[in-house]
Amino acid sequence: MAGNGLEQIFGQVVREVRIEVGISQEELADRANLHRTYVSLLERGKRNPSLNVVQALATALGTTMTRLVSEVEARLPRK
Repeated sequence: MAGNGLEQIFGQVVREVRIEVGISQEELADRANLHRTYVSLLERGKRNPSLNVVQALATALGTTMTRLVSEVEARLPRK
C-alpha cells in the first residue's frame, strides 16, 4: 500500500486543508501546539497521529475531526 496508506492519505488531507486555509506548516504547528517538524512528518505520511493530535489539527485548521477523517475515508481504496 505504499503511497496510499492511511498515514499518507491523512497527510495529504492535512496539507490540502492547510493550503486551503492559507497557512504555513509553521503556523499550523503553532496553532496546534505541535513542533513544525512533526507537522512536516505528518504531511509526508511518516507519522501516525493520535486522536488528540487529529483534534488539535482540526481546531487549528478551523475544521472538524469528522471532516478530516471523512476525507481520508473517501480516498481509501475500495476492496
